Amino acid sequence: MAELYPPIEPYEQGMLDVGDGNHVYWEVCGSPEGRPAVVVHGGPGSGRAESARRCFDPDRYRVVLFDQRGCGRSTPHAGDPATDMRHNTTVHLLADMERLREHLGIERWLLLGGSWGSTLLLAYAQRHPERVSAIVVNGVTTTRRSETDWLYRGVGRFFPAQWEAFRAAAGAAEGPDGLAGLDGLGGVSGEGGAGELVAAYARLMEDPDPAVREKAAADWCRWEDAVLSLEPDGSPDPYTGRASAARLAFVRIAAHYFAHGAWLEEGALIREAGRLTGIPGVLLHGRHDLSSPLHTAWELARAWPDAELVVVDDSGHQGSETMRALLLGALDRFAATPPTTAPGTVPE
Repeated sequence: MAELYPPIEPYEQGMLDVGDGNHVYWEVCGSPEGRPAVVVHGGPGSGRAESARRCFDPDRYRVVLFDQRGCGRSTPHAGDPATDMRHNTTVHLLADMERLREHLGIERWLLLGGSWGSTLLLAYAQRHPERVSAIVVNGVTTTRRSETDWLYRGVGRFFPAQWEAFRAAAGAAEGPDGLAGLDGLGGVSGEGGAGELVAAYARLMEDPDPAVREKAAADWCRWEDAVLSLEPDGSPDPYTGRASAARLAFVRIAAHYFAHGAWLEEGALIREAGRLTGIPGVLLHGRHDLSSPLHTAWELARAWPDAELVVVDDSGHQGSETMRALLLGALDRFAATPPTTAPGTVPE
């Protein structure tokens, strides 16, 4: 069994003013002289997990964790219906990361993240490759519309009753057989895709009636839990088990992002993966990940020459003991390896 490092507390923390009335919570733990690393949490809107601190050797890493806009300790909180979501987009989050790096005086940092965190860190690395020393991903997604369509429609083939309930709760119209929406595999914005369904939930999360928002968040989280229900490891209710405010923020932010295709051009993160040349990466992905099928990780690894793809046969989206061991091993390996020259620069 792979043991996490002992619990540690931040030695520095604060609220960073990122504009538009938003303040991003951040914290730093480990060694002030260690290799800089940043944890990019998933969701979008899940907030940082304190357990991520324990993935890093505290004597060899300077670890940064932060809550993306609208969630965790960042303000204003998306659980508050008065919070304006116009200033919460992928472009804003990328700018926040760069502002945080500058604020902390970090030249280059290792990026760690999975699920939505994978999407955000890949977008950041492709925009700022000279600021990235290495990448470790545990659960690859790029939030293409086709991936979102799979998560909120296509995977319903495995859970037809739960998917029908998920769709009915949003007021989506049924086809003649009650499951017509499962035919074909369109994009999020395409006819027959999940676009209307996700957008319907985004509208419900903006409803002035708190009961409507609470019910929509609960219905969304029940679906998320259903998709992960076949995994032997992990919590049985990872989404519905969250506190009310955290659940409201998560669903509001996630529906907002997915209804807009995360403001990313379809397929861009894989198509532009050549921008990561020179950045070493480890991609860990569970073979049994139903929410984010392995194919995306495989595509990314083919397009990124410096990435190592490791398929974890006993893991799904929530990971496993094997996944944890591989993750700790990758981070320990990078801790022992001096960072390579930044892409696009000339060694001194």
